Amino acid sequence: MKPVLLLIPGMLNDGRVWAEVATLLAGEADIRIAEVSRQDSIARMRGDAWAQVADVPANVPLVVAGFSMGGYVALEMLAHPARPVQGLLFMSTSAMPETEQSRVVREKTLAAMAADFPRFVSGVQSFNTYSTDPVLGAQLRQMMLDIGAETGRRQVQAIMGRQDHRALLENLPMPVRVLVGRHDRVTPPPLSEALAQQIAQAQLEIIDDAGHMLPREKPEAVARVLRELISGTTTTDTGDNS
Repeated sequence: MKPVLLLIPGMLNDGRVWAEVATLLAGEADIRIAEVSRQDSIARMRGDAWAQVADVPANVPLVVAGFSMGGYVALEMLAHPARPVQGLLFMSTSAMPETEQSRVVREKTLAAMAADFPRFVSGVQSFNTYSTDPVLGAQLRQMMLDIGAETGRRQVQAIMGRQDHRALLENLPMPVRVLVGRHDRVTPPPLSEALAQQIAQAQLEIIDDAGHMLPREKPEAVARVLRELISGTTTTDTGDNS
């Protein structure tokens, strides 16, 4: 079997956020996309993410990539492992716990979503992206509108209730890559720098001319890093691994 690549979307994202990356890697891995729109906690997202790969034999390599909120889900998976992970990508995310200051921001986010969701989405899209491509902007707005305010509310509450898993980072046994856009205003580069410093196996890369939405703004760069992680995995199966 090919290595399995589990892609975890961020808040108000679905598989569309990974579409270009998945296309670039289609021949190199069995690609699965986690479902993170139905749950009301990061722990439940973790359960569904592990369920996505429950059929993967233990000898088949698994690479996990968490984008934004998906990084919190990936951390939760590592805190409650169901099987080994052979490669890990944290992208546009952080390991920091919720603070009083960030809780205030989340409460304002909930209020803005409830008051005028389309206006909220337009503001988020503009804030999240460094790219000025109108086609990309329209696609990202439509994705968030399709996902909807109720899902957004659940996801914000899930983020607010996440656990602090920083203690497990220094002992991660697998290769870890950390990616962030140089112009990311949601999870600025210092958060990724702090994350990478806590992980002995981590390599940090800051991507130029990109904001928060790296999978859509710079899919080739994301695919390159994931390809390196995938190619670094090995199987223990002596049979056909194609």
